[in-house]
Amino acid sequence: MNRSRVSLHSRSSERFSGFSATQSGKIEERNLEPRARNNRLLGVLTLATIPVVKTITVGISGASGAIYAQRLLMQLEDSTEVGQINLVISGPGRRVISDELDVNPTADAEEIVAELIGRPSTKTIVFHPGDIGAAIASGSYPVDAMVIIPCSSSTLGVLASGSARNLLHRAADVCLKEGRKLVVVPRETPLSTIHIENMLKLRQAGAMIVPAMPAFYHKPVDISSMVDHFIYRVMDHLGLAHSHETVWQGDAP
Repeated sequence: MNRSRVSLHSRSSERFSGFSATQSGKIEERNLEPRARNNRLLGVLTLATIPVVKTITVGISGASGAIYAQRLLMQLEDSTEVGQINLVISGPGRRVISDELDVNPTADAEEIVAELIGRPSTKTIVFHPGDIGAAIASGSYPVDAMVIIPCSSSTLGVLASGSARNLLHRAADVCLKEGRKLVVVPRETPLSTIHIENMLKLRQAGAMIVPAMPAFYHKPVDISSMVDHFIYRVMDHLGLAHSHETVWQGDAP
């Protein structure tokens, strides 16, 4: 659920210069000139805090690279900025998760999530990919961002053509039409002309294309550290803070 709260001083008689904050949070102005009122309002807003809890949709399609989805879900579960995770796993995605991460393919949705992140999730709502009437299929349902990780070349083509066939496709299409953040993480090599053209179409439609190309300048010591560094870059594009520094600082003077 996307929640936003403006926290003002709770005392009903608390006074700001030119304004009073009532118990309901309404800001009342006294008799001031227009410019003075604007200046006082800016002062009040700097005293207010606006913590935002975000809702993130995660789609997992049938490309190799299930570990990217796994490590992202772990980060989102631990993030204080994320209040809810909407998860959609396609049929091929479930198969790849089973093959690459040894997750029980017959497990129910909650068990799969628990196996992926190592514990039961307190944030994740799992949607069936065939449930085209789910909440995330509507633009009226508030979502802050969506990521498809990994994104298969088939899913890439469906999104580029606008011909959604399941809930994962539809949720992504909703993000595009509503102007919301959509991060697509293709995992395919080599790329054909068709793949490249589909990525271009999605980029022109507003999606951010973030291919699964891990970096090495941070000198990863194992696969997990290499994957995590890439996941931090994905979180950058989702607008989420993380504990790891991903900015290249250049050579020391």
